[in-house]
Amino acid sequence: MDKTDLKILNALQLDARISLKSLADQCFISSPAISARIARLKKSGIIRDYQANLNYEKLNYRIKAYIQLQLEPTQKERFYPFVASVPNILECDCVTGEYSQILKVVFESTQALDEFVNKIQTFGKTSTQIVFSTSVTNRGLTLPDDHDLSQIIE
Repeated sequence: MDKTDLKILNALQLDARISLKSLADQCFISSPAISARIARLKKSGIIRDYQANLNYEKLNYRIKAYIQLQLEPTQKERFYPFVASVPNILECDCVTGEYSQILKVVFESTQALDEFVNKIQTFGKTSTQIVFSTSVTNRGLTLPDDHDLSQIIE
């Protein structure tokens, strides 16, 4: 991986639909070379997938919240398939601290959120924070040109 790969990654995080020609122009290499680099980045797992960032409010999912959950390790086998099956869960992370799981969710109403919280409480104690506003939306990590590439395996 080199600085050209970093340029490609940064550009794709800003716009995953950027054309190969535009990337080639930015990186001063050919479109086929860009395509080969992207394929290599995908194969290595550095690029996991591509997604459209949706405006959930415009789709009537106006309630965004974070739910912390105290989950006993013995319940993980049942919990992980459950959360994977709920489309309103945008993200679920295992974390340190009093609560072992934190879920980012969106719902159409506080009533729907409340019903979901009641379901998830079968797994353990919860703490819910409803989001009032978002100052930084979901974004990628801009990798600096001087990023240490020595630990990255080709």
